Amino acid sequence: MPHHSTLACSLTRPRLALRAFAPGLGLSIGVAALAALGGLAEHALFGAAWLEPLVLAILIGAVVRYLWTPPARFEAGIRFSAKTVLEIAIVLLGASVSAQTLLSVGPGLLGGIVAVVALMVPAAYLLGRALRLPARMALLIACGNGICGNSAIAAVAPVIDADSDDVSAAIAFTAVLGVAVVLLLPVVGHVAGMSVHGYGILSGITVYAVPQVLAAAAPMGAAAIQLGTLVKLVRVLMLGPITVVLSLLAPHLPTDGRSAAPEGRVRRGLMPPLFILGFLGMIVLRSAGALPEAALAPMGQGASILTVIAMAALGLGVDARAVAAAGPRVIATVTLSLVMLVGAGLGLVTLLSA
Repeated sequence: MPHHSTLACSLTRPRLALRAFAPGLGLSIGVAALAALGGLAEHALFGAAWLEPLVLAILIGAVVRYLWTPPARFEAGIRFSAKTVLEIAIVLLGASVSAQTLLSVGPGLLGGIVAVVALMVPAAYLLGRALRLPARMALLIACGNGICGNSAIAAVAPVIDADSDDVSAAIAFTAVLGVAVVLLLPVVGHVAGMSVHGYGILSGITVYAVPQVLAAAAPMGAAAIQLGTLVKLVRVLMLGPITVVLSLLAPHLPTDGRSAAPEGRVRRGLMPPLFILGFLGMIVLRSAGALPEAALAPMGQGASILTVIAMAALGLGVDARAVAAAGPRVIATVTLSLVMLVGAGLGLVTLLSA
């Protein structure tokens, strides 16, 4: 009889967990579906999605939360979607990059990319702190600016235990400025009289997302697109080392008036979060050729879908008033960080062409 009782309990636990998560998870999936439809509508109307589904998911989720506060039974599923679903997406994201990418760019350019990221992340963080942003929001913007925009913000958020409001504000304002960079960067390249090679490097080092790199580099032709995409992928690879470092620094970040993290959420020792180890492990497997080629595209699509669901959940947890209050300082930080990044990119191009 005890054996049957134990078996029954083991079968009941997943059902109870599913029942607890279902309302919030279902709501997050619904908001993500609306965001995906919004992206398709943008493509149909304008030929391109200027606001990616990831950004639309946060905006729609925030609007839903502003108009209607989900009852308590939704909370567990929303938290699960914002954290666990996001961590699974980050692990899958590791399959999209490989060490071979590093070897294909050459030592000079590789060192330059690493140096720009290594300098821009702390510089943007210090800028945000000088403008009186909370430490975690300043870090989110710094990583988004220096690495890969929304994806970096989403990946770093659970590592540093960032609030939903901080994540949403950082992604929303970074997304808008990211579109501005895509539109204005060709003008910068034209005014500066840059070569195709130099402009490809500049677009890859400054633009946030890979699709945006394609759009920004397109005016200079296929060679600029190829080089820009390669540089961008090397920046994405920097996400692994940066998140490991941040996982070690996270317990020592200023609290900015926040209550201390619960005992179980403060990592001790030198062990980074498991999902970051999973992310790095995926890169190793991809580099070793251990992942079937046919699985790479579905894994990338899965990462994208899960990230949109997680962003929808983050939007559902947003306090719109707190985001609005942070607006001017966030805009100033993102804008000035971008100016610094473009300046660093131009400097790198000049050094490499000397």
